[in-house]
Amino acid sequence: MVTVWIDPDNCMGAGTCAQIAPEVFHPRVDGLWAVKESARFFGETVVFDGDDGPGHGPDGVAGVARVPAQLLDLVVEAAEDCPAECIFLGL
Repeated sequence: MVTVWIDPDNCMGAGTCAQIAPEVFHPRVDGLWAVKESARFFGETVVFDGDDGPGHGPDGVAGVARVPAQLLDLVVEAAEDCPAECIFLGL
């Protein structure tokens, strides 16, 4: 399965990613963006935003979210259109 993550040191908070793939990208309280796994595809929503507790993933902002096959094209588009070039995909 393809995974996605954001380099938080390079994110500038433009929000282009969330405009393209809102089910994969989530706003952080500091105005930057985090990745998430949506309940629609994984049974529960898990946000990799650095917060603790239920609904927040391990590894904080360095967390890696799984990308559902149905959203892969949108996530690739989000990575390509990101002005900060901080969105990365892995296999």
